Amino acid sequence: MPWKEVSVVSQRHEFVLMALQEGANISGLCVRFGISRAKGYKWLERYRQEGAEGLHDRSRRPKHSPHRTDATVEQAVVAVRKQHRAWGGRKIRAVLVRRGHDKVPAASTINGILRRHGLIDPEASRQAGAFIRFEHEAPNNLWQMDFKGHFAMVSGRCHPLTVLDDHSRFSLHIGACGNEATQTVKDRLTMVFGRYGLPARMTMDNGSPWGSLSLHGLTPLNCWLIRLGVKVGHSRPYHPQTQGKDERFHRSLNEEVICAHGFTDLDHCQRAFDHWRDVYNLERPHEALGLDVPASRYKPSDRSMPETVPDIEYDANHDVRIVQQQGLINYKGKVYKVPKALKGYPIGLRQSDQDGIMDVIFCHQKVSQIDLAAPTG
Repeated sequence: MPWKEVSVVSQRHEFVLMALQEGANISGLCVRFGISRAKGYKWLERYRQEGAEGLHDRSRRPKHSPHRTDATVEQAVVAVRKQHRAWGGRKIRAVLVRRGHDKVPAASTINGILRRHGLIDPEASRQAGAFIRFEHEAPNNLWQMDFKGHFAMVSGRCHPLTVLDDHSRFSLHIGACGNEATQTVKDRLTMVFGRYGLPARMTMDNGSPWGSLSLHGLTPLNCWLIRLGVKVGHSRPYHPQTQGKDERFHRSLNEEVICAHGFTDLDHCQRAFDHWRDVYNLERPHEALGLDVPASRYKPSDRSMPETVPDIEYDANHDVRIVQQQGLINYKGKVYKVPKALKGYPIGLRQSDQDGIMDVIFCHQKVSQIDLAAPTG
């Protein structure tokens, strides 16, 4: 997947931040970003020498800024806020420090500047509060995925699909989709897996196309992910906090993009999403990351997307059965129900830690159980 022409500098920035991380496979990154090794090392060297400014093709901006006056800093504060209307004092201060401004005031002073210019809504300020944060220990241990609520365009409706890395808060994809169909999600994920590799686990909401791991809740999308070696999980019904980071991401997406624009069609939405994703990953300070950016903590998975979906195999500890129509299997002279989405697939039956209860295994994941003592019909 070659670099997008409209955001080539941000693609270079994403590349070098990942390539500079300890243990990074630079040759593999070049392949995933669709560039030659020579070009990859070129941008790495320019970034080491000049920082982010070195990633522009013919930048005429000076490497060092002259001393700023207080008035200049105040103007810079206002400019950042007008560009990113949901950012507060801490984020703006981190950005100004990163850009090399001298005498950057404290976050509280910056908030005072915003109030003087009428750029802080008192009600929104009162509603803002701290969150209790939990995160996985490493990138790609868990990705969160969901559709944000759809919204109207001049032509049709947009269904934003978001995929977020739990550890780094790195936005892997924001897709302007015309529907929430399984094939639409698979097409988007195929592109994401090609760039960033496969996660160990993904969590998603309940309902179509996500499903749930109840008896009849497995979906074709779940089966596809499990066959790729991705463990699938779902949020508890009526508990959106299970997907808390993605829910918070949706709020920022809504405030900073969707509510700030009127959109004509899906292409228009996608351009806005791509631009904001670059800002979110490469520029927007994240408080949970110590005001660093998500790209500084993310690196692609070592597990590449396979060219073909692997065959399904089980060891000798499993009794293998092929799932028939309506999700039925024959086992020890009885007929049992398993998830209908497994129709045509081989499954493995394995003794659980309870007598008479068999775990139903699909590839590497337990998806259901059957009770050998229960009546069947």
